[in-house]
Amino acid sequence: MPARDQSARELLSAIQRELAPRDDDNRLVPLVVSGRAPREVFAAIAAEERWIVRSDWRSFHALAARADEPRAREFFGGLAPGEQLALGKLDALAAAAGDDPGTELPRAGCQAYPAYFAWLALNGEAAEVAVAIFANFTAWGRYCAAIAAGMREHYCFEDGGFSDDACAFFDFFAADVPEIEEQALAAIQAGLDAGRLDADRARTYARLFQSYELMFWDTLADEFPA
Repeated sequence: MPARDQSARELLSAIQRELAPRDDDNRLVPLVVSGRAPREVFAAIAAEERWIVRSDWRSFHALAARADEPRAREFFGGLAPGEQLALGKLDALAAAAGDDPGTELPRAGCQAYPAYFAWLALNGEAAEVAVAIFANFTAWGRYCAAIAAGMREHYCFEDGGFSDDACAFFDFFAADVPEIEEQALAAIQAGLDAGRLDADRARTYARLFQSYELMFWDTLADEFPA
């Protein structure tokens, strides 16, 4: 079916169904959920996310600046402040987790994701990038919710465990925000209506986003095995 004959929701749902079989390929999250990941992994996540969040904040601003369609500007511009809020929440995680024990920092396997996003911010059609981002939001939110739950249940220290402040970074991204979905659908629909959204290219962007996301987690799973 040509993209112009689909609604934004139909296109997103179809791509999410295509991505779903790989969502559970994340090898680190189950280790955290079961308490088998070493505590040092949280220090590594905090360190890597400092690089990622700063980069993604700039990428969202770049996408908003490049977009000539108001609904796309609203979507990307609305996501940028969230990255700034998330960056502040990393301080408590880093303080609770301690120093990153890695020897080669930052890790290329973790930073491939923001590097690809930065490429899209410069080269991608706005509506196609919106598809790619939002198609992967559900899995990212689920990963964050699972990690926050695992931290609270299994990782106890002198003070009794990770505090809510230390878990706040993951809680923030685990929260459901219906307004983001509405803005994403509006941006994607505008691209469809204007004939500027290539469904195959949007699928490619979404698949690569998923692959680089999994690379982040699996890089850490390899470095911090159970």
